[in-house]
Amino acid sequence: MAQQRMLTFVSVARQTPEKRPPDLRVDDFGEIYREFSQDKAAEQAGRCSQCGVPYCQVHCPVNNNIPDWLKLTAEGRLREAHEISQATNSFPEICGRICPQDRLCEGNCVIEQSGHGTVTIGAVEKYINDTAWEEGWVAPIRPHAERPESVGIIGAGPGGLAAADRLRRAGVQVTVYDRYDRAGGLMTYGIPGFKLEKPVVMRRVEYLRDGGVNFVANCNVGEDISFNAIRGQHDAVLIATGVYKSRELTESGHAASGVVRALDYLTASNRLSFGDEVPEFENGELNAEGKRVVVIGGGDTAMDCVRTAIRQNATSVKCLYRRDRANMPGSQRETQNAEEEGVEFVWLSAPKGLEGDPVTGVHVQKMRLGQPDATGRQTPEVIPGADYLEEADLVITALGFEPEDLPTLWGVPELEVTRWGTIKADFRSHATAIPGVYAAGDIVRGASLVVWAIRDGQEAADSILDYLGQAAQVAAE
Repeated sequence: MAQQRMLTFVSVARQTPEKRPPDLRVDDFGEIYREFSQDKAAEQAGRCSQCGVPYCQVHCPVNNNIPDWLKLTAEGRLREAHEISQATNSFPEICGRICPQDRLCEGNCVIEQSGHGTVTIGAVEKYINDTAWEEGWVAPIRPHAERPESVGIIGAGPGGLAAADRLRRAGVQVTVYDRYDRAGGLMTYGIPGFKLEKPVVMRRVEYLRDGGVNFVANCNVGEDISFNAIRGQHDAVLIATGVYKSRELTESGHAASGVVRALDYLTASNRLSFGDEVPEFENGELNAEGKRVVVIGGGDTAMDCVRTAIRQNATSVKCLYRRDRANMPGSQRETQNAEEEGVEFVWLSAPKGLEGDPVTGVHVQKMRLGQPDATGRQTPEVIPGADYLEEADLVITALGFEPEDLPTLWGVPELEVTRWGTIKADFRSHATAIPGVYAAGDIVRGASLVVWAIRDGQEAADSILDYLGQAAQVAAE
């Protein structure tokens, strides 16, 4: 009977969870996708072909056992499905919401390649793990035995929290230091609520705190405490700061009032959702209401900005991107959602300069795609004489992020970095040049996905456990 529930992709069509209508969802910051019902989740999970080489799993950064928990979901064995999902992923209910499944697991689904439409893996992952929280199946972190070793983690984003989760399960004493007043990193202050509601993140933070993780908030390493002081207090240290330094416009007028960084803009909006006082929002600096908004960039951060501006009742929202739709780095799913909500995309367009102070417009130069560069992507070329002025009252720059100069900021010149400014760490162990110091996540690989940071954090935790075990063995000898 169980087998009959699988392999139904030839008779059951792909179906995603219902989206709230655009005219309703733009009035709030709630998540736009409704939850699967149990029957619908089981039906969609049953479309899995249970193929011998599961490309969905191969293309998942944390190597989720996707066919297994899809089969269990189809059979109604949700608690077991959750346990298998949780075994490989520290935050499955978060990844189910924000992973670009269209580029990872679902984009590589075998039945998708055969023309039958991919299994809705992300929606099922979200459903089984939300159900686990509701039913009380998420087991608290209770190590079999406490260990005396202590690890300090700098950064409370997904990489740092994933490492904290794994280390605490092994009984290690963990302290997480973070510059913000709330843990979660960009999951808390960067990603808008319509993609990831904040109670989902805070629930995980409280789960870790209940499991024995100690959080030190509002702690800026290099100012409030030195890096060497943290090293002195712990047996090992993990650097998981992420990358927060925004790439800046260099065109004329870039310093004008009304030109703001994407992260500043998104952080202000997310703080409002917590009920914080945000003076920059109240005085209009980081508030799009009644303004003609232009967002520059084509990644997921740009998508977050344009959709936030729509919800803040901007008069108009346009997104400038120098390549075309097919070549943009952001999720196609998010682009579609943004268009449904009223965002206008201006493809093959790049800023040449800004007009006015406060800003009144963006000088736009039209582009065409030329020969491929070293990465294989076609290089944008300016079309002579095709410039025009795009009127704007608020310009948001979403050009990506770069690492801060940590060796200088922290006074640790022996902390080696790459030519891109990221920390140099072993690809497998995540060990840096400093004994007992590890690094994981975006500060090593550059701005990337939450799921990659989770994988890095888990791997780094395993390496730290090996290091602590070896140190204990040497001490015993």
